[in-house]
Amino acid sequence: MASIGQIVNPTPGSDALSRARQRAALVPDCLVEAKRIANTVIAGWHGRRKRGIGENFWQFRPYAEGESLSRIDWRRSARDDHTYVREREWEAAHTIWLWCDMSPSMMYKSSYGNVSKESRALVIMLALAEILARSGERIGCPGIMEPASARNAAERLAAALMHTPLTGGLPETAMIRGWSDLVLIGDFLDDAPAIMERLGPLARRGLRGHVVEISDPAEEIFPYSGRTEFTDPESGARLVSGRAEHIREAYRNAYLARRDSLGQSLRHLGWTFATHRTDHLASEALVAVHMYLSGMPAKATHGGQL
Repeated sequence: MASIGQIVNPTPGSDALSRARQRAALVPDCLVEAKRIANTVIAGWHGRRKRGIGENFWQFRPYAEGESLSRIDWRRSARDDHTYVREREWEAAHTIWLWCDMSPSMMYKSSYGNVSKESRALVIMLALAEILARSGERIGCPGIMEPASARNAAERLAAALMHTPLTGGLPETAMIRGWSDLVLIGDFLDDAPAIMERLGPLARRGLRGHVVEISDPAEEIFPYSGRTEFTDPESGARLVSGRAEHIREAYRNAYLARRDSLGQSLRHLGWTFATHRTDHLASEALVAVHMYLSGMPAKATHGGQL
């Protein structure tokens, strides 16, 4: 049977250097794609702006009886027979930490997927940075970039990713302080209890979490048949199945049970959980996370699949 999926071969050299070079080559293209997707999504999304205490103009509205006269904008009111109040935009930048897994398993791409899991995770993370930065939020990446409020947050994050070694697994979070949002993007193929052992303490510290599981279509549908050799990209272990189609049902049941267990555990913490396949549009996952961050329920499709 022809190969359905493969791990992209790294360039010669040490593992760490090879992964760094490969990611550095991938990030610029991902940044361009992220900006394209962000521009598409943001056109129909009004962001997180609201009226309140701040310096920037928000809107004019009619004066209500009983309000302080000092709030009246006399210049605007002089244009017609109505009295108007000038409102300012609410300014309270929130800190949002973005992270995506760079484990070897994320480099997988089958013939059923549009891109590798790693590429899709980077695009979603950079697109989030682009949109949230336009809304005035403070963007950071654990162990990679300190939180900053800047219009070019996506470019700064991309540059940091190109020049900073990024290991797999869940990030170190000791540097995260206060009430922040943490967006985690990865394939989360470890056992759910092991993942929750790391994430549970974060929820108890007051962090709001949003987990996006990236999957390749072949990982879900298990299209293999006949004699098939499977290789673990993390450990290099190999498994040969004489008739792969005989284990399809058992594999799919175990795969979906792991996902359901993780999703239920995360929701029990008050965190959100969404799944995204690489044969779907990246904008679908982007919109879902935006809605979560804005406190609105995301509209899921395909039984929770984004």
